[in-house]
Amino acid sequence: MARGDGREQRGGGSRDRNSEGAENEFVEKLVSINRVAKVVKGGRRFGFAALVVVGDGKGRVGHGAGKAREVPEAIRKATEQAKRTMVRVPLREGRTLHHDLKGHFGAGNVVMRAAPAGTGIIAGGPMRAVFEALGVQDVVAKSIGTSNPHNMVKATLAALSSIVSPRVVAARRGKKIADILGKPEAGTSEHEGSA
Repeated sequence: MARGDGREQRGGGSRDRNSEGAENEFVEKLVSINRVAKVVKGGRRFGFAALVVVGDGKGRVGHGAGKAREVPEAIRKATEQAKRTMVRVPLREGRTLHHDLKGHFGAGNVVMRAAPAGTGIIAGGPMRAVFEALGVQDVVAKSIGTSNPHNMVKATLAALSSIVSPRVVAARRGKKIADILGKPEAGTSEHEGSA
């Protein structure tokens, strides 16, 4: 295997791999590929480690890592693991987060903020892949600390799994959703109280 082959595959941007056929509902994002070497008696044996994020674009997302001697096999293993570890994330209006979040995993710290419509996804490579697979359209995110894609993806998913929707909070407290969100009653206007 030529030395240049692994270098071209490494890291890079996330590549979109929409699966064909029966499993077409999933969006697959290849976050990174790393060439690894094992030193043996006759020289070096090269392998590949892949990190993949899979989502349905409607509020479910998962990540997986796979290692193999060939790139396609490593990606296949990572994709299978990602599909097994998918979690559901509640989204506001199906496009953004319900509230601001902080996530932490290893040396990875991430901060995510809900954004108004039309903002788009403002985030770095691995975090962007998670949001695109999840179906988020408007979010502002920042990674503080490590640039390791594994830790960034895991910190992002740790934060997303801690999202609590107003419906869950209202049910837990025994109140109505309007009480939780602090929306005014139908008879009063917002401008009357601020005069």
